[in-house]
Amino acid sequence: MKNNKAVAATVAAYIASFPPETRKLLSAIRNTIQAAAPNAEELISYHMPAYKYKGVLVYFAAFEKHIGFYATPTGHSAFKKELSQYKTGKGSVQFPLTEPLPLDLVKRIVQFRVKENETKALKKTGPASNKKSGLILKTKK
Repeated sequence: MKNNKAVAATVAAYIASFPPETRKLLSAIRNTIQAAAPNAEELISYHMPAYKYKGVLVYFAAFEKHIGFYATPTGHSAFKKELSQYKTGKGSVQFPLTEPLPLDLVKRIVQFRVKENETKALKKTGPASNKKSGLILKTKK
């Protein structure tokens, strides 16, 4: 149901631009993501709702017959078996509007992405990045 209206400035405005039944589904996904990643920043990116926490977590968008959910390739590959009942791409999955949303699965994918981003952030601030800054971490005796 991607509409031809101007790009929404907020996630609330994005959701409000759809018919009631679609709004209900979009709100459910939004609430699930926010509960699974309470520290995530909510924004519009690539003309769709996006969530960032130490990097991008997930995106979602409404279309005529489905809701697209985008958790990058790693978020989808880690849950490949559970997502196999849906139409998928490298980093996308389509949840048909005519079926119940797998909100527990969305929650687990978001939690996976949070942990993944936290791990990446720790690696960036670990010893390797300190070497670049000129700090000496170990000394030989």
